[in-house]
Amino acid sequence: MRTLGLQGVRRDTGVRTTIPAKDGKRADDLLNRDFTAAAPNRTWVTDFTYVRTWAGFVYVAFIVDVFAQRIVAWHAATTKQTDLVMVPLRMALWEREREGHPTVAGELIHHSDAGSQYTSLRLTEHLDLEGIRPSIGSVGDAYDNALMETINGLYKAECIRTNLFHDGPCKTIADVEYATAGWVEWYNNTRLHGSLRMLTLAEYEQGHYAAPNREP
Repeated sequence: MRTLGLQGVRRDTGVRTTIPAKDGKRADDLLNRDFTAAAPNRTWVTDFTYVRTWAGFVYVAFIVDVFAQRIVAWHAATTKQTDLVMVPLRMALWEREREGHPTVAGELIHHSDAGSQYTSLRLTEHLDLEGIRPSIGSVGDAYDNALMETINGLYKAECIRTNLFHDGPCKTIADVEYATAGWVEWYNNTRLHGSLRMLTLAEYEQGHYAAPNREP
C-alpha cells in the first residue's frame, strides 16, 4: 500500500443511537455472542447507525443474515421511529420470498440491541405474526451484537467517509440512499471476504443452495 501510495480508512465512534425502552422489558439474548448459523434464514442481526448530512442526521438500518453475513435489507430515514426498523424487516422477508427461499416459522432468530425501536410493541407483534423469535442483547454491551457493529463500522469507513460511492459530502437523505445502495450492491456481490474463502457473500450463499449435501 505504501508503494502504491494508498492509505487505509479508519473507523471511529460517534452519536449514541441505542436508547433502551423505559419499561426495561425485552426478549432474552438467544445468541450469547455466537454469530454463526448452519444455513441462511436461521439468524438475522440488525441495527442502525447515523450519517451526518447538510440537512441533518440520517439514520440507516441494516438486516444481515449471519450465515454468509449478507445484507438482506436496509432502510434510511430522517427519524428514529419504529418504522426505521420495521421497513427493512418487511423488505427482508419479501426479498427472501422473491428469491424462492422464504423464512420458515420457528426457525429464524431476529437479534438486535435493546433500543426502544426493537422493543416496541409494533415490531414485537410483527415478529410474532411471522413466526420469528426475537433476541435482544444487553444494554451498553457492544459485543452482544458485534457482527452488526462491525458491518456498521465498515459501512461508515468504506461508504460514507470516502468518495467511492458518492461525489462530495452527503447533502440530503437522497445522497445517503444513493451511496448506500451502491455500497450494499458492492458489499454483497463484488467484495471478496477472506473469512468465506475469498468468495463474495452472494456466491457463498448460492453455494449453500447449490450443494447436494447442505450439512455444515
